[in-house]
Order: sequence, then structure tokens, then C-alpha cells
Amino acid sequence: MSEATVIKPDLAFVNEIIKGGGESLKKCYQCATCSVVCNVTPEGNPFPRKEMVLAQWGQKDKLITSADVWLCHQCSDCTAYCPRGAKPGEVLNAIRKQSIKHVAMAPLFAKIAQDPKLIWLLFGIPMVLWYVILMVLGNGSFTAPRAEGNIMAYHKFVPVPVIDTVFILTAIFAAVSAFFGIRKLWNGMKAQAGDVKSGGNFVGDIIASLTTILAHSKFADCNVNRLRQWGHMALFYAFAGLAVTTTWAIAYLYGWEFLGIQGTDTFHFGEAPYPLSDPMKMLALASSIAFAVGIVIILINRVAKAGKAGMGSYFDWIFLMIVLGVGATGMLSWGLRLADMEVGYVVYYFHLVFVWSLFAYAPYSKFAHLFYRTTAMVFVKNSGRDKK
Repeated sequence: MSEATVIKPDLAFVNEIIKGGGESLKKCYQCATCSVVCNVTPEGNPFPRKEMVLAQWGQKDKLITSADVWLCHQCSDCTAYCPRGAKPGEVLNAIRKQSIKHVAMAPLFAKIAQDPKLIWLLFGIPMVLWYVILMVLGNGSFTAPRAEGNIMAYHKFVPVPVIDTVFILTAIFAAVSAFFGIRKLWNGMKAQAGDVKSGGNFVGDIIASLTTILAHSKFADCNVNRLRQWGHMALFYAFAGLAVTTTWAIAYLYGWEFLGIQGTDTFHFGEAPYPLSDPMKMLALASSIAFAVGIVIILINRVAKAGKAGMGSYFDWIFLMIVLGVGATGMLSWGLRLADMEVGYVVYYFHLVFVWSLFAYAPYSKFAHLFYRTTAMVFVKNSGRDKK
């Protein structure tokens, strides 16, 4: 007679999933509709049916470093077609929150990013940080000396080297946090895989995964939330364009200041502000438009599809609010500078707050899917599991 298998549920883990947006978890009766309708799941390792039962049974160790939890793109086809209203997409989203906490280098930051009771701390940290900097600079009253030509300029309010120093340190913290989390998740997925041996070309697997991400091809497999592909893609490339813009602006400033590169009629090396005809400013404008289009599509789609896909949890909405805050304050501060209105300094202060929040909490918030979904995609390719 075979030995009985003893399952020891982690009830605290189950309660965390329920509190984190997976309150419908117990409605699942394992009909497998979710796995059948999902176009993203691998044929040989379907989800989210098994994740639903593992979550009900409190099998924390099998879920917090599961590749399948991160391969889910939250299309919500499973939620829309679930006959019991168990909302598998929302449950997997709640599990991902627990996964982030597990792999986090700084668990306190994960708690701040996920707990609605700590929203005051989420924004309070960068608000105090930037206000202290303003006080040290002598601009605590939200005024600043005028630039050449008697115009307002944000680099007189907060000098670029100060901004660069703060955000370089923030980027290092975020990068180290992401690396720590990726390594812990990878080791966890490897331990779960057991005797599965790596047989892929690691570099090739990374390139293949990035190609899929750049094309957003997995989102195209979604049915209920198909429009989300375009909103997500617009935001993705808007952020990429704004990152290039930032690097370009740094090259303008430091190329002129330290290397003595002289500006031309087209490329304006030197101190800001730069004319709207500069290619860098054109890229910034195009990226800002893509940003606005993307966030509008995502917000409208989320509200319109709430009945089928679910409205999302605090975890989803606080990330969207930060992203919206970055875009709104960025574009508004730009417009106020062009209008030469000094109230722009207040808006710019909040822009710095939102940008810091976006990047400092990146490995601990909804943004973390950028790191961990990519890791899961590379892992299943490298382990050969996607071919089974």
C-alpha cells in the first residue's frame, strides 16, 4: 500500500492572498475552464488551474517561486469565463504580490508598496527627501533665481547634478534590489524544477524572451483584454523614449560642461532650456503623447472590462496612479515653464516625488513584473520546459 501524502497548509499565506485581491479564491471547484481558455499557458504545463488548487491548499513553497505565476499576463480570459466567478487572474495577481515579498531584498519596501495603510509613507519618504534638498538649496519656499533671459528654469530650482546624484543612487538601489530578487526567484524556480537540466543557449534565450517582450506578442493572445496590448505597448515605448531623452539631456549638459562640445543649430549642447525644435525635445514630446495615449487606454479598458476582468486591487491602482502622476506632473510642469508661471516649481517638486516613487519601488511594486516575468520567460526557455 502506498504511503499517504500529508499536506500542511499555510493558512497565513491563504489569508494574505485573500486580503491581497484574491477574495474569490474559495469559489474555485477545479472545472479547468481557466486553463482551457488561456491562450498564454504552455500546453504541457497549463495554468492557472493548478495554481488555484495550490493556493486553496496553502502551498506557499510551490507558488512563491513558480514560473507559471509570472508567465501569466493577466489577460483575464480565465476570469471572464470562470463559471463560478473565482477570478483566477485576480488570484494569480495576489500570489505575485506574495512572490515579490518573498524575493524582496528590502521587505519593508515591499510592504510599503503593497499596503494601503502605508500610502502616507509611500509618498511621505520622497516628499520629505526632496523638501529637505530644497531647504538645503535655499528654495524651500518654491521659488528660484531666474535664468539667462529672465525666464524660469527648473535647473535653477534643483540643479541637474543634484537630481542626477539622487536618481543615480536611487537607480543603484533599485538595480541591486532587482538583481537580488531575480537571483532568488531563479534559484527557487530551479529548485522546483528538480532534475530538469538546462539545455538552452542562455544568451539566445534572453534575446528570444526580450524579442517577445518588445513585440508584446503574448498580449496578442488575450481575448477579453486585447486592447490592453496597445495601452501597455504605448506605455512601454513611452518610458523607453523618455529614458533616451533623459540620457540625451545629460549628454547635452555634461558634454558641454566637461568636454567642451559646442552646440549647433540642430543639437543644442549646453544648459537647459532647449528649444522645441531640438530632436531631443521632439522625442520627448512624442514619448509624452505615447505616454498619455497608453495610460488613457489602460484606464478606460480597466473600467470598461471591470465586469469581466475584475477591477483590480490597491496594488494595481497605486501603480497606475504613480505612473499617471509622473506623466501628468511632467507634462504640466513643462507647460507651466513654457508659460513662465512660477507655480511650475510646485508641480515640478511633485514630479520629482512621483519619479522617485516609480523607480525606488520598482522591484517591489506592480512594476516588478518587468523583472520577474522576464526572468520566468528566460527560465522556461533555458530549461526546455516550454517545449514539453
